[in-house]
Amino acid sequence: MITSIIDSLDEIPAAEWEHLARPAGLYLSHRWLAGEAQDPTATSAYALVRDLDGTLLAATPLHLVREEPNDSYQPETVLPPHLRPRVVAGARRGYHNTPLTAPGLDPARRSACLTLLRDTARQFAGHHGTTHWWPYLTAEATELLAPLYPAPPRHLEDDALIPLPGTSFDDYLASLPSRRRVSIRRERRAFAEAALDVRRHALADCFEEAGALLAGHQQGHGHDRDGTDAMTALLKRQAATMGDEARVVAAHDGDRLIGFCLYYHYGATTWIRAVALDRDHAAPHLYFNLTYYLPIEDAYAHGTTALHVGMTTIEAKRRRGAAVSPLHALVDR
Repeated sequence: MITSIIDSLDEIPAAEWEHLARPAGLYLSHRWLAGEAQDPTATSAYALVRDLDGTLLAATPLHLVREEPNDSYQPETVLPPHLRPRVVAGARRGYHNTPLTAPGLDPARRSACLTLLRDTARQFAGHHGTTHWWPYLTAEATELLAPLYPAPPRHLEDDALIPLPGTSFDDYLASLPSRRRVSIRRERRAFAEAALDVRRHALADCFEEAGALLAGHQQGHGHDRDGTDAMTALLKRQAATMGDEARVVAAHDGDRLIGFCLYYHYGATTWIRAVALDRDHAAPHLYFNLTYYLPIEDAYAHGTTALHVGMTTIEAKRRRGAAVSPLHALVDR
């Protein structure tokens, strides 16, 4: 097998990358990573493993971080003091990470590919005078990579995924205990009775309004650096990169945007990316409807079979049918 590092995803056909990335998730997709490469806080490269015929067998992004604005990706926040890697292997955003390997590889060949990815990441980091780490690895990815690293995995958070059985919202409800079905119907009914105007947008058509709302939401949760300019620029970049794939379901009271959810249909999963509410404009069960029920309706319409709802408020997600699994970090010394 042959390893290489390229400086730009433009050097590899999108279809070739997507063959590996589509089973892995949104935050390792060709289109998403192309947008992240525009982030000025890091420089990105891409490690590739090919066989002698040139077939792509494994890959991972490598991000040399100069400044990390997200506290949850800062080594000093989530790792012990003696570990300060500056290279992120895999996804740098989204709290969902895994190395990319071609579907159908036998275990021995996959293990050999992962060893080569580790060695390439180690060489890349060493060239820049640092080490590398894999943050927010899925349980499966952790099991595969952990034997290749000197220290045991470090648990960071838990991840939630809501299965969507059948073909309709009613099928989703039927999969839940009766008490939860009653509660969800009540939350949906109270929201409907508020008579808000629910609209679906492309992100490109509403990123300025959404950016201002997201900034207020983030700052209300203690993220003081996430001002309106920063959040608007972030959503503008996503809109430009992701195009019509960046979908928004929004609640309006007249002309006023009072809440939105940004999500993506990718592979077999609908991925919740951001939710924000106007804290000064209360509406019954607005959060639950924007975060779960309206995206679930759209997921069924699109044909996906799960809703990725990510970290935090795990018990609320369990009550809505989520399966929960751990997320770990592996660090090279």
